[in-house]
Amino acid sequence: MMRRALISVFDKTGLAEMARGLDRLGVEMVSTGGTLAALRELGVPVTAVAEVTGFPEILGGRVKTLHPRIHGGILAKRSDTGHAAELAAHGIAPIDLVIVNLYPFQKTVASGASFAEAIEMIDVGGPTMVRAAAKNFDGVAVVVDPADYAEVLAALTSEEAEAGGAGVVPEAMRRRLAVKAFRHTQAYDAAIAEWLDAPPPGEGSKHSAFPGRLQVDLERTMELRYGENPHQGGAVYARTGGPGVLGGFRQLQGKELSWNNVLDADAARKMAALLAEPAVVIVKHNNPCGVGRGADLSAAYRRALATDPVSAFGSILAVNRPADGDLAAALADLFVEVLLAPGFTAEARERFAAKKNLRLLECPLYRPDSGELELRPVDGGFLAQPPDALPDDPSAWSCPTRRQPTADERRALDLAWKVCRYVKSNAIVVANGDQTVGIGAAQMSRVDSCRLAVEKAREHGLPLAGTSAASDAFFPFRDGLDALAKAGVTAVIQPGGSKRDDEVIAAADEQGVAMVVTGVRHFRH
Repeated sequence: MMRRALISVFDKTGLAEMARGLDRLGVEMVSTGGTLAALRELGVPVTAVAEVTGFPEILGGRVKTLHPRIHGGILAKRSDTGHAAELAAHGIAPIDLVIVNLYPFQKTVASGASFAEAIEMIDVGGPTMVRAAAKNFDGVAVVVDPADYAEVLAALTSEEAEAGGAGVVPEAMRRRLAVKAFRHTQAYDAAIAEWLDAPPPGEGSKHSAFPGRLQVDLERTMELRYGENPHQGGAVYARTGGPGVLGGFRQLQGKELSWNNVLDADAARKMAALLAEPAVVIVKHNNPCGVGRGADLSAAYRRALATDPVSAFGSILAVNRPADGDLAAALADLFVEVLLAPGFTAEARERFAAKKNLRLLECPLYRPDSGELELRPVDGGFLAQPPDALPDDPSAWSCPTRRQPTADERRALDLAWKVCRYVKSNAIVVANGDQTVGIGAAQMSRVDSCRLAVEKAREHGLPLAGTSAASDAFFPFRDGLDALAKAGVTAVIQPGGSKRDDEVIAAADEQGVAMVVTGVRHFRH
């Protein structure tokens, strides 16, 4: 039976309900510092740790629970008669429940606190008690998350002895709580180590931008039917304590997501967030097959679809506005796997309900986190880099050609340049001011990407005369630019930096093409 609990929590969420519940069950409570004061204010009986240890808190609270009368009560094996005899000899009562959450180190650092303030938020006694209780889960329950209070109380009540008082926390629950406790202290220690490993203020130039040791704490949030192919397993993991994958999405309807759905949804969501006007992005196999913008989502959708209506079958769509009834009506005849939006109107939900297999995902627009790293697995390890989220800076762009782009061409160049950031390299995007016209993706040579973009536009009857094109990297030869100009492209945007830049610029001047050079490359392998 549960007889004694030690409670020491920085986060007081749910404390009143938990303490009153334990009091009703006759569980003796022992506490420290601020938690002790909070429990006494609630009017529940509580004993100070100092009364148990016979020793006051010292060093400004740095030492208060680090004592044999506390840790002996936690760590004693309940089935070991020798341990029981030692407890009796020293007058130590067993502790059956440890409720502890730690000083908010991560929040303190994120708030911009000083070094000295952050150091004082490194909890020592808390993790020690948590680890001791988790080690001895065979006889002790440990709770580090207020979200688990209700379940623990329910277990103690349902297992209550006939004579009254608290019952026991079942073994399976104790084990699960112990796992959660060890992961909690692991993440806490990792955050401290990462903070200490960062360059001191003013010394950033002397240190790598990447930590010497990268601790990745992930939690499985979803199991998939399979991976990229049926013979591969698949699962989704999210950063512990983070918002979740895809910004913390909520699935409103449809079948379970597949591996490929999640991968394509990520690309579509990131691309939609780059566009300020109402926009629709259609993705297939991790590449856009159409992007449109307009006065509303239905107009933007029609333009995006026109780029490649064949490839759009079975695609992933992302929009940067709440999906409305007009968009739902426009989508009626297209088979779509997933639609992502920051929200859905009631009319849209009602219309989409007829497509029972369509997965509707409500998720916020993508915003890169400061310090975020992308990891790409390679044999034996990972490649790491920050996301390609560098904001465009048109003021730093130059125009080396004799002709400057017109206002209409600049609008088209803006769209093409944004889209090519998320097209697999080598990437060429041809666009007018409101839609992509042709996309050449993932070709081994840049001139082939140019030819493919032109061919796709012609295949679907989209005019190329007066369009603009973006290249994710420089033109190594003039042949790619020649192919675009011959098709009717009149303005090009590209990073520049080739040994043959002069030759490419001369080719543009020969054909009256305006060229913008950004100085920034957007490879996407």
